[in-house]
Amino acid sequence: MDKTIVLKNVRLSFADIWAAKAFNPGSQPKYSCNFLLDKETHADQIKAMQKKISDLETDFFNGKPPKGIKKCLGDGEEKAYEGYEGQMFVSASSVRRPEIIDRDKSELVELDEKPYSGCYVNAVIGLWVQDNQYGKRVNANLDLIQFVKDGERFGGGGGSKADLLDDIEDETAADVEAETEDEFFK
Repeated sequence: MDKTIVLKNVRLSFADIWAAKAFNPGSQPKYSCNFLLDKETHADQIKAMQKKISDLETDFFNGKPPKGIKKCLGDGEEKAYEGYEGQMFVSASSVRRPEIIDRDKSELVELDEKPYSGCYVNAVIGLWVQDNQYGKRVNANLDLIQFVKDGERFGGGGGSKADLLDDIEDETAADVEAETEDEFFK
């Protein structure tokens, strides 16, 4: 059974994709994020993912998936996070850093400042079933993220701090020093 899911033009949230983080003391650090799928515009993707999850758990548990099994796909209405209203979300993580690429498939690095929480991406995830002392669930492995387009950043983060300063290209050092004394040290 193919366990790979391709998500198209979804919004990135809680993007811990550049450095692995441990969620609890002593737990293994992971790269992780959520992908937001609008319930209306992504209805076909949501339905296809729900079917893959159902097929996977039915196959894994020999036709009898346990009741209450947790899934990587959830309803955003159950979360009190910015931008989750009217959305479904997919939680994905990996101990290996996901491949992160631009629109032209060139590799991106953190200094490129994209992707970020709030932008739109395509993603490749892999579903798998967990059945151990930590519980029974269907998880998503984070494999690849492709930047698609900018979006409003979540949490008001990001953006350039340079916008807080004036353009002083045509001023001399003495002019800048005089302005500093006048504006900030009265």
